[in-house]
Amino acid sequence: MGVDAVTTGAGAALRLLAAAGSARAVVEIGTGTGVSGVWLLRGMRSDGVLTTIDVEVEHQRIARRIFAEAGFPSGRTRIIAGRALDVLPRLADGAYDMVFVDAEVTGVSACVDAALRLLRPGGVLAVNGALAGGRIGDPAARDLETVTLRETIKALRESDEWVPALLPVGHGLLAAIRC
Repeated sequence: MGVDAVTTGAGAALRLLAAAGSARAVVEIGTGTGVSGVWLLRGMRSDGVLTTIDVEVEHQRIARRIFAEAGFPSGRTRIIAGRALDVLPRLADGAYDMVFVDAEVTGVSACVDAALRLLRPGGVLAVNGALAGGRIGDPAARDLETVTLRETIKALRESDEWVPALLPVGHGLLAAIRC
């Protein structure tokens, strides 16, 4: 389908983060084919609901099947088709335990801003692909994706509203706790 799924290491980290926070309400930006959603659901409480957003309806159809095959009843997921930046404003403030961003890098900053509003204090933000294909540490790398990720990481690091860490799992997982 041309969708890059999270690696096993990144998936395990997502499961750990969801379990550590006893997550009951999680927002996933970028459903893909459901791989990361399964990892998140496995870490969430048994009564938890994953709200997952994607513009690709076909990907969501496959994700719905993957969730069912993994043993999760349809009531555990809320699948919303649409652009994340159109959907996120309709979600409730402070109602979520975790926000996972696995979307186009150009929208990451806006998704992080939305996560600050959506997460309860102590909630977890996770951003996939934060190592920019290994370019994040290369000062000569000045492409839009790398610069955007660097700016996002710097903003989180300098903010009093987040406690961030860059985890070297998968393609890099930027994790931050909302203060």
